[in-house]
Amino acid sequence: MPPIHDSQRVAVIADSQNLYHSAHTLFSRNIDYTTMLDAAVQNRELVRAIAYVIRADSPQEEDFFDALRDIGFEAKIKDIKTFADGSKKANWDLGMCLDAVTLAPKVDVVVLCSGDGDFAALCTHLRHEGVRTEVFGFGASTAEELIDAADSFVDMSEDENRFLL
Repeated sequence: MPPIHDSQRVAVIADSQNLYHSAHTLFSRNIDYTTMLDAAVQNRELVRAIAYVIRADSPQEEDFFDALRDIGFEAKIKDIKTFADGSKKANWDLGMCLDAVTLAPKVDVVVLCSGDGDFAALCTHLRHEGVRTEVFGFGASTAEELIDAADSFVDMSEDENRFLL
């Protein structure tokens, strides 16, 4: 596992839907994105921070998107698609993977903020490309295969008062 050092270039990829649902299910609280970003970067050089969000037409979401931008995240927003049968879908997994793979040659570290096991293959790929992978998530809702595929895992539930509002 490559060590952490100050000259590393870092990209932070935040799966906002996964983080939101985990924080609310486990703690009925919201994520402190400022603290999470600071902990992910760790005094290294931040190249890019992207938060992937879903527009659900809730009253405060534009304020949330603006707050993400103020913190230093680029907010990538996707609208929920409603199908003829009334079902709804919005998923950023492919977009997150494409961005991480595209950023990989420009960074030394990708910090993935998610507990979604679908990203285990992404971590494995990035590590094969020589990119350090760090995962931030909540232990109880983070897939074991994702933890195993990453170089390191930060369990935000171990310090909930730091990472949650």
